[in-house]
Amino acid sequence: MKEYKLGTKCVQAGYTPGNGEPRQIPIIQSTTFKYDTSADMGRLFDLEAEGYFYTRLQNPTNDMVAAKIAEMEGGTAAMLTSSGQAANFFALFNICQAGDHIVSSASIYGGTFNLISVTMAKMGITATFISPDCSTEELNAAFQENTKAVFGETIANPALTVLDIEKFAHAAHEHGVPLIVDNTFPTPVNCRPIEWGADIVTHSTTKYMDGHGSAVGGAIVDSGNFDWMAHKDKYPGLTTPDESYHGIVYAEKFGKEKAFITKCTSQLMRDLGCIQSPQNAFYLNLGLESLHVRMPKHVENGQAVAEFLNGHPKVKKVSYPGLPTDPYYERSKKYMPGGGCGVVSFELEDRKAAEDFMGRLKLAAIETHVADARTCCLNPATSTHRQMSDEQLQAAGIPAGLVRISCGLEDKEDLINDLKQALEG
Repeated sequence: MKEYKLGTKCVQAGYTPGNGEPRQIPIIQSTTFKYDTSADMGRLFDLEAEGYFYTRLQNPTNDMVAAKIAEMEGGTAAMLTSSGQAANFFALFNICQAGDHIVSSASIYGGTFNLISVTMAKMGITATFISPDCSTEELNAAFQENTKAVFGETIANPALTVLDIEKFAHAAHEHGVPLIVDNTFPTPVNCRPIEWGADIVTHSTTKYMDGHGSAVGGAIVDSGNFDWMAHKDKYPGLTTPDESYHGIVYAEKFGKEKAFITKCTSQLMRDLGCIQSPQNAFYLNLGLESLHVRMPKHVENGQAVAEFLNGHPKVKKVSYPGLPTDPYYERSKKYMPGGGCGVVSFELEDRKAAEDFMGRLKLAAIETHVADARTCCLNPATSTHRQMSDEQLQAAGIPAGLVRISCGLEDKEDLINDLKQALEG
């Protein structure tokens, strides 16, 4: 469906029913699949044929929805995972092993920061975290001989910094490594990082893509642009024989368009099993069908709320890339001319002020969630980012009094009135 507009892809990409087949993507709620002969199944295990044998690796429902997301992002292959965290881990671990190194933006979601800085460090994979506003010289200085990937978020959660995708992509490619971008907040409706040089795109589909708080999930999309064979020594997992599959070389057999996702599925999903359930994939697809309609409303509400907060005397600072006073305004206009998302971060006096404010809200619920049809908020320092030290919080742009509010699809005047009474209560 490459010739169609994004809205059409949201509705119809990934699945085309045949004569008399279900109009909606079918839920293949089966753990396993039947074959007439052992030879037929054997060809699947040898990656010599396409098909399904066990849902821990692949499922038809998941693949249909993944194909839709690949079309939306402009990629060549995609897969679903059980969560956004699993998507980021798989995307990195698919090309990194003990002794390797990652360059990452310091301004990323706290859970992902912990994944890279703590959990992957225990696996022997180190990282250098660098400001998204670093100079080109500082960025290049972060690379090491064993660097295998660069990671960042299009719009960081919850600091709302905007990644200079072109700059990070150029540096990554100069050093012969891919750029991985988490595009959860803008979604492909508002930004398509592949068009700006990103090689791999990840999502927490739990957020705007689902949009209704009904199903946890993640996605990985490969642009098909990074030439693994051109950097053969860096990526032996893709460019040398995999003895667990009779010596197959992924980059040779599947080309740069499908090698990354094929390896990620046949190795990591096989061994770690972080599969998204077919039922959740079905719910995700329902959300995708209206994504292009919902995102403009989220942006409209986010803009209105940010403007209100920006003029309130009890608010110390507002972070929202849609504000002309925001340091990321021009960068946001470049990468997301239609707006970014409905999430607004703002700073009150301290943690107590943030807690008191949230306790007075009537419409917005206190939740460990974001990017929902219903407005929700939290204080990251005491919830999602509480594993970070005060120094790490400050470096990530997340002061103790910060409140993250995710503007849903309610009427913007009702949202503003709720915020007003909570601030002045």
